[in-house]
Amino acid sequence: MKSKATKIAIVQESPVPNSLSRSIKKAISIIQKAAKKKTQLLVFGESWLCGYPAWIDYCKDVSLWDHPPVKKAWAEMYKNSICLNSKELRQLQTAIKKHKLWVVLGLNEVIHSGKGNGTLYNSVLTFNPKGAIVNHHRKLMPTFTERLVHGTGDGNGLQSVDTPFGRLGSLICWEHWMPLSRQAMHDTGEDIHIALWPMVKANNIIASQQYAHEGRCYVIATGQMLYKKDLPKGLELKKEQKSDALLKGGSCIIGPNCEMLLEPQYDKDETIYFDLPPVDDLIPEKMNLAVSGHYQRPDVFNFEVNRKRLY
Repeated sequence: MKSKATKIAIVQESPVPNSLSRSIKKAISIIQKAAKKKTQLLVFGESWLCGYPAWIDYCKDVSLWDHPPVKKAWAEMYKNSICLNSKELRQLQTAIKKHKLWVVLGLNEVIHSGKGNGTLYNSVLTFNPKGAIVNHHRKLMPTFTERLVHGTGDGNGLQSVDTPFGRLGSLICWEHWMPLSRQAMHDTGEDIHIALWPMVKANNIIASQQYAHEGRCYVIATGQMLYKKDLPKGLELKKEQKSDALLKGGSCIIGPNCEMLLEPQYDKDETIYFDLPPVDDLIPEKMNLAVSGHYQRPDVFNFEVNRKRLY
């Protein structure tokens, strides 16, 4: 039987930065609205809970040692990050279970006790329609200034999961420029790949197109909105911004030949709906390129992935 189109929704709406309770409430409202539109897959962007820390790039003096405003900003981020065994996450899981849809969610993750505590992780969770976490990935290497706020992840989440609409996987931001991360994910046989970005800028579009072509898959590149008013108090912008929006979305959807199925959506603080073509349409594209098959040459190259969870 031929596969059908998949109703997807990309959350480009901004969260409520550094307010876990209000962001959870907003996420649940978005889930409810998406369910009414018969959405099968709902996608939130990088660190959506509770906001990508764009101040590390846009504000002055963030790298100064022991700088009080930066320590305060990070402390607020820490207090409003989410723990996997928290009541807040259970609220979200209950909503997902009630409305029966697949959800991919970027978040700032905190561990409150045991190994790994005291560090924040840039993570992505995949939930099935029963609200269960079926994959948990922590970004392998924080990107440049992110190393001030996030720790390094591990290979445990370099996996994709089976869904009724194909195999689903994800990577975060500059992991799309890590060739071995891409190969690890390609080897899992993705049909739909979620590329989480703070904003989908021109070079991020290139990386997303490359991934779609290389993996012979659909790529849903997700961006989000963030405004000057959302920056932590006490931090000063490096220069005057002409626009009130610092992050401007840019979410788009790309097919396996790099073609834009959904053009980048900038300056839209909303949830974007789209009918993704059937995954059966991907099959012919594997004939000329299969990076886990006839293009991998295992007789020439050896490749192993350590998927052990550190914490």
